[in-house]
Amino acid sequence: MSLVEPVPDEPAAIAAIDGERALLVADYHAGVEVALRYERGVQVPSRAPERRERLCGLLERTEPDRLIVLGDLMHSIGDPGGAERGELEVLFETMPPVDVTLVKGNHDGAIESWLGEAVDDGPPARPGDAPAGATSLSVVPGDGERLGELGVCHGHSWPSPTVLEATVVCMGHEHPCVRLEDEVGGSRVEPAWLRGRLDRTWILDRAEYADATTPEPDEPGELVVLPAFNELVGGTWVNVAGQSFLSPFLPDGLVDGDAYLLDGTRLGPYESV
Repeated sequence: MSLVEPVPDEPAAIAAIDGERALLVADYHAGVEVALRYERGVQVPSRAPERRERLCGLLERTEPDRLIVLGDLMHSIGDPGGAERGELEVLFETMPPVDVTLVKGNHDGAIESWLGEAVDDGPPARPGDAPAGATSLSVVPGDGERLGELGVCHGHSWPSPTVLEATVVCMGHEHPCVRLEDEVGGSRVEPAWLRGRLDRTWILDRAEYADATTPEPDEPGELVVLPAFNELVGGTWVNVAGQSFLSPFLPDGLVDGDAYLLDGTRLGPYESV
């Protein structure tokens, strides 16, 4: 088994971290329906309950020691509105007992200033009840950190040198998708994984790392880009010419990258799918 294994048919992965089992998800984007209504005039009923049930179901099935969210847990870039904040508070109260690590994304604002209180001040369990809700919350900067041999970051900024030391680096932010066509010209867009070699040399040559203690650039490493957990947020069509990547270190930091569907189907090099 490799260090990071996708959960079949889900935009999530299981990682082994120093004997600990972690569930990884990216781009939950709680409250996106509000933004769609006010920014684009698109009326979409809230799918907060469905999102919560999907994530809680994953936690129950995979039984991880830790949940790692690779950024953009919430959608509003500034202070969250009542619906968005309420969605996250209910999520953290009802999820199975688990420690949570949030790598801050560009949408997460000052989330640590209030979400930690929701975890610490959650409702007490009644006598005889099984414990529920996040048991702890740690928030790390968007450039990420290293957890054992795993490096985690959001992807909207350059990763920290510590992240680049890891054997496998996992990120979100990009919401990768592939556009698939059938023999009669019909098409559909599917969320996808990107996975390939991490080009440390290209990244470490940048001025941002001039004064940093950095790993040997020719040491092998792997980069994994997770699909968005929230199906409403769109994404980068990685196999369509003219599409630009959102992350500053994509696509150049990903060498010989392959695309995979959620069911595990390997599509081959993502540019030529």
